[in-house]
Amino acid sequence: MAVVGSFPFNSFLSGILSCVGTAVLAVCLRIQVNKENKEFKDLAPERAFADFVLCNLVLHLVIMNFLG
Repeated sequence: MAVVGSFPFNSFLSGILSCVGTAVLAVCLRIQVNKENKEFKDLAPERAFADFVLCNLVLHLVIMNFLG
């Protein structure tokens, strides 16, 4: 790591954060789209999916920026 720098660690950390972040966003999407959930009954499924796509895009832009 002293010769190469922290690039291998950054790529490992980015991969882990990408997987975990995408999984969390997918779970949130499932919670919002579930018809039995009374908390999000006023939220349209299209709006929930648009939020999922936008948040996923922002997440992956941040991860690409973290890689350098």
